[in-house]
Amino acid sequence: MDGSRRKRQRRRPRPPSPQAEPSPTELTALGQREVSVAERPFKKTCHSSVSTSSTMCEPHVWPGLMDSMLHQIIALLSSFQDLLAFSGTCRSWRAALSSFPSIYTFTFPPLHLKPDIPNSHPHCSSFRYTLLYKCRWQLGDPSKRTLSLRCSAPQNTPNRMRYLGCSYGYLIFSYYENCLLVDMYTGAKVKPPKLQSAGNKETYYGILTAPLNLPISHLLLCSRSSIFYWQVGTNSWSEHPFGGERILQIVLFKGEFFAMDFHHRLHTMRFAPQLSMQEVGVVWGEEMFVGVHFKPWLVISGDMLLMLDLSVGIHHSYGFPGTFQVFRLDFSAQTAKWMKMEKLENSALFVSLDRRNPTFSCTNPERWGGKSNCIYVAKPSEDSDEPWTAVELGQPIPGATHCVPYSHPLLRTEGHCSQLEYLWVLPSFINGVDQ
Repeated sequence: MDGSRRKRQRRRPRPPSPQAEPSPTELTALGQREVSVAERPFKKTCHSSVSTSSTMCEPHVWPGLMDSMLHQIIALLSSFQDLLAFSGTCRSWRAALSSFPSIYTFTFPPLHLKPDIPNSHPHCSSFRYTLLYKCRWQLGDPSKRTLSLRCSAPQNTPNRMRYLGCSYGYLIFSYYENCLLVDMYTGAKVKPPKLQSAGNKETYYGILTAPLNLPISHLLLCSRSSIFYWQVGTNSWSEHPFGGERILQIVLFKGEFFAMDFHHRLHTMRFAPQLSMQEVGVVWGEEMFVGVHFKPWLVISGDMLLMLDLSVGIHHSYGFPGTFQVFRLDFSAQTAKWMKMEKLENSALFVSLDRRNPTFSCTNPERWGGKSNCIYVAKPSEDSDEPWTAVELGQPIPGATHCVPYSHPLLRTEGHCSQLEYLWVLPSFINGVDQ
């Protein structure tokens, strides 16, 4: 009797078998290919970029998982290849990426972009133009050192463009009234309308306020006298006069935009009903000496807004060591205050020399071969074969202890670089751009 009952029980669907690690060629296809698979007797359609079994398309099993559960799965992924497989499972799983809460932090590192631009002089104080049709770069994954992807800008693009920053997986360029966004993963381009203004030649910073597919997305271009903003999908720009200091970096933290200027003052930015900026009152500790030698970075790490500073001191044994220090903005008091952090605990930070490029944080980096309490700078060190530089918080920068001050590659930056530089990136589809 018991045996017959067991025979009548329905078998539970098995979870999908793990996929083999993709080759570099397959890695390219994963980011661009979408295959529709319809399985009988179910009418559910899955859109997948990897081979899909019928069990993955069963209704109310894999596509029907709640976003809260999918977010917990995302938080456990240990490599970018895992994320590609996750996003290729079905459309609902890919949609969960765009709603991934900021309180979570990815447990895998961002991709490393290595530019291949001839005659590049990134430390020149004046802006230089890039021959965009010659602009190429290589994407590497710190968690999968053997995999890489070579990309290039579209061929039918304006010859000379000025690099303005990277945002939501897009490289932003401009040349007089022309502006161009290039997807750093697929090479696809987006061309906004021409910018008609006498001040457009002075633009030095570009950033997206949201992924391109969202109706609230705007492209901001900053100049010395104005901030121009274009609502994606419209045919014209708006101009907001701006007489403040040059903006060093803009980040989105808990639904609010924070901008730091070149004097290290913090501002909030709002876009409705019109663009406005307001300085944030912040208390600085008596022993805080930030930005004395170099411009700081703003980094979002989970539910914390951090400021990363690089300073150079004089030591009788180490010569002129460059070291990083981190401060957390404490909002608990009536007036916000920067509080120094002695350790990053189980987190690592990712920054590039150009402050207009995105910054990232990663928890439990040991899962992919990284190290906690470290800062990963996208720029490689000249005396190392590593494609980037890893520095433990509070420890001297490798190779910078006995050199002449500011001669180390990491100690030669003014906040904004003149051309496309080494940087950390995440593709646009992670933000739901190509859903």
